[in-house]
Amino acid sequence: MNPELRRQVIGIYKELLEMGKHYPLGYDYFRPRLHKAFMSKAHLTDEEQIRQGIKRAEFVKKEIEALYFLKKYRSMKQRYS
Repeated sequence: MNPELRRQVIGIYKELLEMGKHYPLGYDYFRPRLHKAFMSKAHLTDEEQIRQGIKRAEFVKKEIEALYFLKKYRSMKQRYS
């Protein structure tokens, strides 16, 4: 396996784990699902498939960020309305 791809996969995993600490349903809900999702792709050896998996993880990361911003926006709107 390409060491650069491995570094990217580990990096995105750590970023998602960190984001999971603030997940609305809790870290105990988020962590096992994240681990299961990454382990389901652990068998991949083709570099192109690994890159596609990284792109999908980046997309999920952006979706989680959007969820957090929406939650923050709603709470601020509720406070100041």
